[in-house]
Amino acid sequence: MAGARAAVLAPMSGVTDIGMRRIAHRFGASLVVSEMVASDDYLSGRSEARLRAEGEGVSPHVVQIAGCIPGLMADAARLAEASGADVIDINMGCPSKRVNGRLSGSALMRDLDHALSLIEATVAAVKIPVTVKMRLGWDASSLNAPELARRAQDAGAQMITVHGRTRVQFYTGQADWTAIRAVRDAITIPLVANGDCASLEDARAMLAASGADAVMIGRAAVGKPWLPGMIARGLRGESSAEPPVSERLAAARDHLESLVSTMGAHAGLRHARKHLAAYADNAGADPSDSRRQRLVTADNVREAETLLESLFLDPEAHKTAARAA
Repeated sequence: MAGARAAVLAPMSGVTDIGMRRIAHRFGASLVVSEMVASDDYLSGRSEARLRAEGEGVSPHVVQIAGCIPGLMADAARLAEASGADVIDINMGCPSKRVNGRLSGSALMRDLDHALSLIEATVAAVKIPVTVKMRLGWDASSLNAPELARRAQDAGAQMITVHGRTRVQFYTGQADWTAIRAVRDAITIPLVANGDCASLEDARAMLAASGADAVMIGRAAVGKPWLPGMIARGLRGESSAEPPVSERLAAARDHLESLVSTMGAHAGLRHARKHLAAYADNAGADPSDSRRQRLVTADNVREAETLLESLFLDPEAHKTAARAA
């Protein structure tokens, strides 16, 4: 569980694979959460769902599950616990049409009684802590996160995370950190604020505005999985300096290797493209740099590794990054 003044790596479908989570954990993230795992897919043994729930090398291991049927949520939670999960997180915040079309994710915020039945079933099914992630509400006319959070707490949830947007907003506009304070006023269990946190300065402002105990970092950590650890140290009053180039390059290589080893060379390289592009941007690569373009289309692991090294170790790239900082 996340302690006070902590920084958590957000669960992001198709993004926070086990390799990224291990790296974030290694660099000091207070907590990392698995990609969202659909309860029915997980129970059916689908390899993709099992891979998303993987947690070897990460402690505590948090598995986020999603669904709309209490019995399946309970069974999925039991399976995750038996497979080594230390915490179960329930997704009630995903805004995607595919997930909401299955009456999961943030669609549950339109029916709090049903949402509560999922929380109760999950809590009753396991001995490990259960947490809940949600949005402010479905839309601006139904900001019911405080009520859902209070009812979740009463049902036994031990931590609440709130993304400072409604489902209708998806990821547009700015996250409303101040609106999260209404949730803080409604519960006594730990609260994590999520949405648009990209720096230590953001984290401090987010905590002050929301009254939360911790922050969650999502998209800003893509290509910078060391960011949650940097922010966590800064919030503790320690040095929040970015790791040296050699460590960042090693992390990018490790991430690529993890994807290739778990998914195979072809699928792993394709999945890695968004990460490789972000790592290149972090290294200061110009978007028009032919090496960056070749990196995100490489079909050979060795070539990708060589291009990564070139981009990270190029002094001109570092000058570009310094000017952009």
